[in-house]
Amino acid sequence: MSAKQFGSNPLAAGIEEIRSSWGWFLALGILFILLGAVCVIGNVSATFATVLVFGWMLLFSGIFALVHAFRTHSWQGFLLSLLSALFRGFTGYLLIRYPLAGAASLTLILASFFIVGGLFRAIGAGMLKFPRWGWSVFSGIVSLVLGIMLLAQMPVSSVWFIGFAIGLDLIFDGASLIGFATAIHSLPDVALERAA
Repeated sequence: MSAKQFGSNPLAAGIEEIRSSWGWFLALGILFILLGAVCVIGNVSATFATVLVFGWMLLFSGIFALVHAFRTHSWQGFLLSLLSALFRGFTGYLLIRYPLAGAASLTLILASFFIVGGLFRAIGAGMLKFPRWGWSVFSGIVSLVLGIMLLAQMPVSSVWFIGFAIGLDLIFDGASLIGFATAIHSLPDVALERAA
């Protein structure tokens, strides 16, 4: 993209604002790649860690919601708040108590997330065409394929594939962030070119 094309692009103002933060995008991309590699190598552990973390988060949010429901018991929505808190807490307990069944349930949720998120990422990047947008399109396509593979290999895949898929998604998302960081760092300074 030439400097003139960049200057007339409606995204130019937004990119110019984040241009000074290109190092943060680069560092985040590298961190994502490292975390992704850890998840791919220890895919079974990453799967069960994901299930357990999600279960504990639901359990704690259920406890806090239960306390909130009883503190606002005079409110008309008390019963709804109480049922929501109990449902959260019970779901969290089940994920912690039965992580294998939880992994199968989360596999279906993650497959949906990868399919929908990958489609939105690929289509959005293709429509916006920001610098090095091809990496984001590729990252979206990889997420879409991971989601389809995950559904096709159910229920066997639920033990190891969640950690593996999260790892690959982190690696490709990190690569797209690194590509974006290097692209905005290498762009000419639009403010200086306008002044010239």
